[in-house]
Amino acid sequence: MNVKEVRITFHEYENEKELSQDEQVLLGKALQATDNSYAPYSEFHVGAAVLLEDGTVVIGSNQENAAYPSGLCAERVALFYAQSQYPGVKIKALAVSAKADHFHIEAPITPCGSCRQVIVEVEQRQKEKIRIIMQGETGPVHVVQGIEALLPFSFHEEKLKKKL
Repeated sequence: MNVKEVRITFHEYENEKELSQDEQVLLGKALQATDNSYAPYSEFHVGAAVLLEDGTVVIGSNQENAAYPSGLCAERVALFYAQSQYPGVKIKALAVSAKADHFHIEAPITPCGSCRQVIVEVEQRQKEKIRIIMQGETGPVHVVQGIEALLPFSFHEEKLKKKL
């Protein structure tokens, strides 16, 4: 038996003011997108903002449904919209933020497993990593360069290919 170790690297900033101006704006748009969230069940409002290589910013917010699996996370709303409305335009960065109705969120919000897998596919399609910027309503900011830092054992398309 071999024991192997997986390590991730991320940058932690005290707050958004330590980010570049462009990243501050992107993170601000993610927080603003929480206002468009439909979260009557969880009362947990998530916003995402996607920066495209041409400078376009696309936002998304979580959309819940009484039949819970029918809802969709903010990250996937933004990513799917960007890909459907701007096909072929690479995604450079994704910012995620959240706020709740009855408590203050200071810990960085990370994409769920389903969103992480979608980001894997986007990175594969565009052959380029996406910078992922994560913050709660306030507080520290975590930044990773590429989804592999958040999902080291991801499912890739080559696993679906059959030998002829």
